[in-house]
Formats: sequence, C-alpha cells, structure tokens
Amino acid sequence: MTEEEPDPTPAPEPIRRRPGGRAARVRQAVLTAALDLLAEEGIARLTIAGVAARAGVNETTVYRRWGNREKLVLDAMLTGSNAGIPVPDTGAVRTDLAAFARALADYLATPAGRSVAQAASLSSDDPALAEAWQTFWQARLDQAGAIVTRAVERGELPPDTDAALALELLCAPIQTRCLLGHRPIEPDLPDRLATLVLDGLRARS
Repeated sequence: MTEEEPDPTPAPEPIRRRPGGRAARVRQAVLTAALDLLAEEGIARLTIAGVAARAGVNETTVYRRWGNREKLVLDAMLTGSNAGIPVPDTGAVRTDLAAFARALADYLATPAGRSVAQAASLSSDDPALAEAWQTFWQARLDQAGAIVTRAVERGELPPDTDAALALELLCAPIQTRCLLGHRPIEPDLPDRLATLVLDGLRARS
C-alpha cells in the first residue's frame, strides 16, 4: 500500500450499550421474585435469602442494592402497584376517577395485587416495616393526587379539595371487598364510586 492509498481496514464501530443492561435485569428479577414470594408466603416468611434464590442472584447483590428486607419489599410493592395501577389522565375528573378505580379493582384481582394489599394493611410491631407501609401508602396517594390537582386546575373541583380523602373514599370500598371478600366487585362499581365521590366533593362548593 502506497502513501496515497487509503487504509482499507475499517475503523472499529463504537461500543453500543443496551439501555438498562445487567443492572436493570437484576433489579427486575429481584423485584419479581419478591412479589411472587409475597403472594405465595406472605410478608412474615419473606426473606432476603429466599428472594435471592428465586431471582438467581447472590444475597450480597440484594443487600448491596436494597440494604434490608423492608426497603426491598417497599420497592417491590411500589413498582408493582405503579405498573398495575397507572394514574390516568383522560381530561376529565370523573373518567379519571373511574379509570383509576377500575385499574385498582383489576390489580387487586391478581395474586400480586392481593398480596400487596394484604401486606400493606397489616399493622407491624417492627418500626422499619411500619415505616415502609406508611411510605408505600403516602407515595401512592401523592401520585394519584394528580387526578385531583388537575381537576382543581380545570375548575372541576373546589380549590380546597382534600385529595387524600377523595382517593380514600374512592378506593376504600374496593379494597374492603377485596380483602374481606364478602361482596364481589361489580363491573359498574368504579363508575358508581366515581359519581358518588364527585357528588360529595361538589356538594361543598
């Protein structure tokens, strides 16, 4: 090859890393294992060792990322409920509330959903576990509170509407029926609850 001829050797292509990668796969495997074991055995019997074995990772990997069982359970519950109960944005508060209630009913009809609801409804003498439950419920209320915030901004609800109370009124009947199992969740229940909650909130204005 003379000095005038170009080098025929192609330049190496830049390394392309897949988004997420191994860390994301490990996290998903561990959280899935935690939810599965929570559904099968309950919170009392769930251990880091059991989750690690189910996920196919070392215990040290779990401890390094989550630190303790309570933080792992909290992350699993939040991740599962966020995916199973997305916060809708339909453009109207009534359809938002009905869609949220319907997603909650569908999620609680699954083994994972029932186990999360049962675990989060239990009182605990363990301060760390009790704090995890409180953090879980507050995080969910904060996320779903966007439904009420948007409704207030659109003028659909009074400015002083208590978002947490509104969501508790919407969700409590569904959670009660799921946990106690004394009555079925009828297909039209989410729409009926949304109407009742809105009637109560608007009656104050």
